[in-house]
Amino acid sequence: MYILKRLGLMVFVLWGVTLAAFLISHTLPADPAAAALGNNAREEQLQEFRERNGLDQPLPVQYGRYMQGLARGDLGISLRTQNRITSDLNQFLPATLELTLAAVVFALVIGLPLGILAALQHGRWPDLLARVFALLGGATPVYWLAILALTVFHEHLGWLPGPGRLDSYSLPPPVQTGLVTVDSLLVGDRDVFVDAVRHLILPGLVLGAYSAALLTRMTRSALLEVLSQDYIRTARAKGMNAGRVVRKHAMRNAALPILTVLGSLFGGLLTGAVLTETIFSWPGIGGYATTSAISLDFPAVMGVTLVAGLAYSLVNLVVDLAYAAFDPRISYR
Repeated sequence: MYILKRLGLMVFVLWGVTLAAFLISHTLPADPAAAALGNNAREEQLQEFRERNGLDQPLPVQYGRYMQGLARGDLGISLRTQNRITSDLNQFLPATLELTLAAVVFALVIGLPLGILAALQHGRWPDLLARVFALLGGATPVYWLAILALTVFHEHLGWLPGPGRLDSYSLPPPVQTGLVTVDSLLVGDRDVFVDAVRHLILPGLVLGAYSAALLTRMTRSALLEVLSQDYIRTARAKGMNAGRVVRKHAMRNAALPILTVLGSLFGGLLTGAVLTETIFSWPGIGGYATTSAISLDFPAVMGVTLVAGLAYSLVNLVVDLAYAAFDPRISYR
């Protein structure tokens, strides 16, 4: 019942997202027909383009037609590519999802252990190093870190490949999921899988650096608060192993704020990887959204906005459901 209620509320949230995106994009003092056809287009061509794409209709009529198509699962046609937006999103979204998952994995592998270590070694040098990392990771601009990583690890050291998802001599596997790593495993192409993983390392680390820093800080503060509770001191006084105290009691109770941060980070990474994708020539949804916004491709911008809203809503739902797994006091009925 709780899930059904949340899904019902999600519909209203997404409706609000579409309405806000439509109003903002259509109040801009610009002509999408001129942006699509160029400044040298004749007035007849501009008018024909507007009529073909419904841009000559009043705004309420345009929004009503958009919502009718959306009810059928049709996001419309891109003014720039003249492809269905669902087709464009199916092409670009998997690349962003793959990069986002890699960034989240790196953030968990780096941030979670560092935060735990900093809390357990509070006031000592591991705590100091973790706090410095959290400060630097949160303050370093993504574009600067991306350029530095490419310069050092690709240009000078040659340890990792440069921009792109695959080397030029690697043939992409047949598209089944759109995730190159998964598709290469499905067809048993080990060389392409290794190549795809190597190309993921640098952009994944760059994109996940801020998340790792924030996760380190949140894990440290949440765990320190739990470790100061009376029941933790009681467990230690009874002679319980320190590792078991942390695993069974402390981390379980510190998990809720960490889950909240992790959920918001995943949603933010999925929709905010524009700079990383641009610098690493990653064919994801960030570049598609930027190009669509510059070319005044309103339907494409609205499609990306809707996907972003859906991603945040689903992530928040999963996080809320995960609360019950870590805290038995929480029950959804």
